[in-house]
Amino acid sequence: MGVTATVPMLSLDAGLTQYLTEIRKFPMLRPDQEAAYAMRWREHGDREAAYHLVTSHLRLVARIAMRYRGYGLPIADIVSEGNVGLMQAVKRFEPERGFRLATYAMWWIKASIQEYILRLWSLVKMGTSAAQKKLFFKLRRTKAEISALEDGDLRPEHTAMIAKRLGVQESDVIQMNRRLGGDVSLNALVHADEAAEMQDWLVDPASSPETVYAEQEEAKQRRQALAGAMEVLNPRERSIFEARFLSEPSVRLEDLAKRYGVSRERVRQIEVRAFEKVRAAACARLANNAA
Repeated sequence: MGVTATVPMLSLDAGLTQYLTEIRKFPMLRPDQEAAYAMRWREHGDREAAYHLVTSHLRLVARIAMRYRGYGLPIADIVSEGNVGLMQAVKRFEPERGFRLATYAMWWIKASIQEYILRLWSLVKMGTSAAQKKLFFKLRRTKAEISALEDGDLRPEHTAMIAKRLGVQESDVIQMNRRLGGDVSLNALVHADEAAEMQDWLVDPASSPETVYAEQEEAKQRRQALAGAMEVLNPRERSIFEARFLSEPSVRLEDLAKRYGVSRERVRQIEVRAFEKVRAAACARLANNAA
């Protein structure tokens, strides 16, 4: 975008506190200012306008990034990835649709951070399905909610409870919990009094490079299809769709009903209609790409 050189960077030397102090110096934009800058960027490629859009939302990135501090990765890298997502959002933002940049950017920021974590968190290949990603990012929180032990295997009743809450198989919960425990050396002994190593008990489940590439391309196409499919929604539908399906945690129907001055049932109807429109548009885009 051309503004990365002027955006404050979080480094190990500078420290988190200093970075947060620095980004608070950038003013928040009023809706009319945000719209004006967005139009200047879209119509004229005004880099100064893009700079104001990015820097006014650095606090949003930092706030979202803090939620992902429990994965053993440098917070500086997580913030950096979130800033990349923010810049992508600014690049694609369409102010005439009637919603604020923060609402739109939140999805891009989360997606960028989560893709980074899934790519680098573990040497073990992580799942790429939506259910597996949800399990990866919500397992720790769910374990804390039910007071499950942080270390070691889960008790059967805890495994069953988590699987039910997150809508996954119990075997997936067990496997992901062990992965979240950290990578283990393949040369580690299975038992202290035996010579057998971990690698002696493992069967290689890895897919071929061709399969991995195909899965990555499919995931990329699905993300692009979702982003494009959301263009069929009007501003209110899009805002409700993002609040219900892309926010974490999702916004309650009651809260959205108060926000828009309609009944809870009316919000639910809009949610269902928006979901169906996005699904149809996404399927159409995926079919066109496959053709």
